[in-house]
Amino acid sequence: MTGKPVAVVVGATSKWQSDGRNTKLAHGQEIDDQDLPVGTRWGVGGAIAQKFAGEGFHVVLTTRKAANAEALESAILEQGHDASTVELDLVSEESIQTACQAIRENWRDPDVLVLNAGYLEGRDLPPEMELLEYIPTEIFETAQHISSRGPFLLAKEILPGMRERGSGSLLITNNSASLRGRKRKTGQSLYYPRVMMRTLAQVLTEEYSIHGVHVANVIVDGLIDSPGTRALPVAQKHPEFIMNPMAIADAFYYLHSQDQSCWTHELQLTPYSTNPSF
Repeated sequence: MTGKPVAVVVGATSKWQSDGRNTKLAHGQEIDDQDLPVGTRWGVGGAIAQKFAGEGFHVVLTTRKAANAEALESAILEQGHDASTVELDLVSEESIQTACQAIRENWRDPDVLVLNAGYLEGRDLPPEMELLEYIPTEIFETAQHISSRGPFLLAKEILPGMRERGSGSLLITNNSASLRGRKRKTGQSLYYPRVMMRTLAQVLTEEYSIHGVHVANVIVDGLIDSPGTRALPVAQKHPEFIMNPMAIADAFYYLHSQDQSCWTHELQLTPYSTNPSF
């Protein structure tokens, strides 16, 4: 147990980190991140974890394999803050239940849970497979697990404790594909199931706000700085398009620390150099 408030970051590491799946897919190899700020090396999840740790929280990093978060946990500990890692796979109801039970038993019911899990399924499909009729069912299933089924199961685990306590935050990292249905273009993930993620946030807002639980959907509308994205041609040509993950993390902490009389339930973050999506 800990006397500190507990922040759980689901999907604390990034598929665009130096050895991430997207980095290897886009560049064919790992990327050296030694010259990058520590706040940038693990994308949004890593930045959020470091932000809450710096604000006095015991941060629980969740990832499918604990080894994925070793470097991030070490970085937080080296900064003089508290962090632990728990394995959690959003595709598995048993894994979600086991992870949440471990968090409750080892620390306490979370004060804040940030759902930051992502996926890249669909990015390696060729141009001739853009239409829905060609999408393999397993790609759709993965997108649904991460975007709606997993968040639903996770909410069932963590919201009762927040409701009984009368406080807590469930914050969701989403993207512009959640704003309306859009076709999947070549090189993109199958993102339209994220509309359901946004809908779930709206439903939970209606159900749990009255119980003191703050639910918010955060639309990160742009290219997030990380080792893999920073090396992309578009980022090299237009560095002003890149979003600072530590600034994004500040927005998440702002949401959690808002006064109950004035809650934000949806927040869209867009670089100054691009037009907001809608």
